[in-house]
Amino acid sequence: MTDAPRRLILASKSPARLNLLRQAGLDPEVIVSGVDEDAVTAPTPAELALALAEAKASVVAARPEAHGALVIGCDSVLELDGEALGKPADAEEATARWKSMRGRAGVLQTGHCVWDTASKRYASGTASTVVRFGEPSDEEIAAYVASGEPLHVAGAFTLDGRSAPFIDGIDGDHGNVIGISLPLVRRLLAQLGVGITELWAPAEK
Repeated sequence: MTDAPRRLILASKSPARLNLLRQAGLDPEVIVSGVDEDAVTAPTPAELALALAEAKASVVAARPEAHGALVIGCDSVLELDGEALGKPADAEEATARWKSMRGRAGVLQTGHCVWDTASKRYASGTASTVVRFGEPSDEEIAAYVASGEPLHVAGAFTLDGRSAPFIDGIDGDHGNVIGISLPLVRRLLAQLGVGITELWAPAEK
């Protein structure tokens, strides 16, 4: 009889991140950190994404219910013109954002932090993916914003939703744009002495 895999906690309410982890054979619990994202600052978009991920993972890792578990924290921002763009505040901002992005390329920066609450150690890093935006018309942008989707995702877009037709291509890890880079997660786990296959949920028979 094999031992059950270690508990894995995702410190994020993102359905996309949870889905990607499940598709990769993992079955994390979800505990939302409640970190005030507006209170976290950093010199660059990449460092901001990393600081947010580290904050979320550490807050959840410190909770009694996370004792003995591995905690994954992530946060994404779109870097455009050197600025970090998170979730737009409202429909007006989302519309302006898309009009400024179309026909251009930005870099989706996703910070990742894995805490091992058993060893009290953590590993962190940032994954970067270039996103080439298409040129949706004003009418298409208005329809997309009216759907409500861009208000809930970093950069006001996602590869696995209604904005997919407006993305011409990416250079790098597509999972990173959706919300979590599985190759980076594997490398961070390895730094902590944990093999990702050890965390696979038992296969259904």
